[in-house]
Amino acid sequence: MRMSLFLAGCTLLAFSCATPKYLTYEQFGARGDGVTDDFPAIIATHAAANEKGLPVKAKSGKTYYIGNTVGTAVVRTDVDFGSARFIIDDSRVSVEDREAPVFLVESALEPITIGGVGSLKRDQTNIGQTLPCRCLVEVVNDNHKVYIRLGANQNSGVSQKEFFIADRDGTIEPSSALIWDYDEVTRMTARPIDAKPLTIKGGVFTTLANQAPSKYTYYCRGIAVERSNVRIENVTHFVEGELDHGAPYDGFLSLDKAADIVVRGCVFTAHKTFETIGSAGVSVSMGTYDVSASGCVNVRWENCTQTTDINDTKYWGIFVSNFCKSLALDHCVFSRFDAHQGVRNVTLTDCEFGHTGVNVVGSGLLRIENCTIHRKSLIALRGDYGSSWEGELIVRDCKLIVPEGAKSVSLLSGFNTGKHDFGYTCYLPERFDIENLVIDDSRVYDKDYKGPMIFGKFKRNVDEEGLYPYIARGVINIKCVTATSGRPLGVSLSPEMFKDYTIHSEQAK
Repeated sequence: MRMSLFLAGCTLLAFSCATPKYLTYEQFGARGDGVTDDFPAIIATHAAANEKGLPVKAKSGKTYYIGNTVGTAVVRTDVDFGSARFIIDDSRVSVEDREAPVFLVESALEPITIGGVGSLKRDQTNIGQTLPCRCLVEVVNDNHKVYIRLGANQNSGVSQKEFFIADRDGTIEPSSALIWDYDEVTRMTARPIDAKPLTIKGGVFTTLANQAPSKYTYYCRGIAVERSNVRIENVTHFVEGELDHGAPYDGFLSLDKAADIVVRGCVFTAHKTFETIGSAGVSVSMGTYDVSASGCVNVRWENCTQTTDINDTKYWGIFVSNFCKSLALDHCVFSRFDAHQGVRNVTLTDCEFGHTGVNVVGSGLLRIENCTIHRKSLIALRGDYGSSWEGELIVRDCKLIVPEGAKSVSLLSGFNTGKHDFGYTCYLPERFDIENLVIDDSRVYDKDYKGPMIFGKFKRNVDEEGLYPYIARGVINIKCVTATSGRPLGVSLSPEMFKDYTIHSEQAK
């Protein structure tokens, strides 16, 4: 009998002292009742998980309330939010630290400062330096400004920079090739890419929207990813309580200086559009992107969608990127794909884009296949950054659904007078292939409608001389483009600007 009790005691002791498989928020004091502020417990849980190298698992049926506690839950291990719910309450008059993300996914590997590189050339294949492992590298020339913005949100630009992936021997991966010459390198930083993937999955998050004045005071209260080799799966985000005003958000899911990311099966929510005063002193529309990527390479979104109607103009676009390379969206339904400050290489397959469509500035190859776009232009080149695409566009098996009220329809729209210095030479694509495109222009009722055009009107007056070059020449290949109106595809309402293009057209027999 004593032996049995002794063995039972040893078994209990062994069980209690065994290393757990994962940590829970309840182990650190979380209530999960949707009322108690569980954020301190959440922060403590992830701190302990990082120290012990253990994953974190939220409990099903629980609702974790995240109030105004200052801090961030730093995530360095796998997280399974499961079916648990999280309430992020920004509805107070003032959130103490609006710029701090709720969850920050980061690497334990420290960035490395690279010295000894005085200059770099476009498409250079090796940086001439060895690295400890495969790295995401940022190169900067602070003495040259690019993306000098034009319009109501005008600015003086940002330092010339870009991001690329380099192997141990310094070889630059072709998917992230250099897009500019760097006559001078003032800063260069390598961020090691973790060999083991980190996974964030599940969770239903609801943001109770802020009620701050409509100014450019961005809130960052979501999931920020600053680590490479991450998988984000089946995360859902809702937004509640928006008024007729509010400050914008910098993306509920915000990817920053990261590579090799996959976002799969996630659901996002568009925010309402507000009005504010831009830097030019005039009223501008202001909104929030629920998904953002900046300084990222090799990022893929699969089977993602949004809760709000992609064609409801009350809501801002869902997606934005800056300084990214090799982005891909597959089977996604978003109100917008938007590349602000440059993108190199984009692939959009089996997607549907709503009222704000596909907006890009950048270089390389933009490939759109089997997509539906609801806008009066198939692709919009952003005029505030020079309407520039230096490279190729390929469009296959797509449909353009033109909204009611449109007076013109084009495959490629933009605006550049040649009178503004954007910090770089601006281009129209050197090659544009369009195959099997259906244009539904049945709701264009304007009596002066001339039919769909390849190019929109890029200048108000094509005869005016520009101080800064806008290179418009190349080859356009058209195969089987049909419009519901029956009108043929024209070149442009201002065709003189596109005289240096060679156009090959083949219609279905």
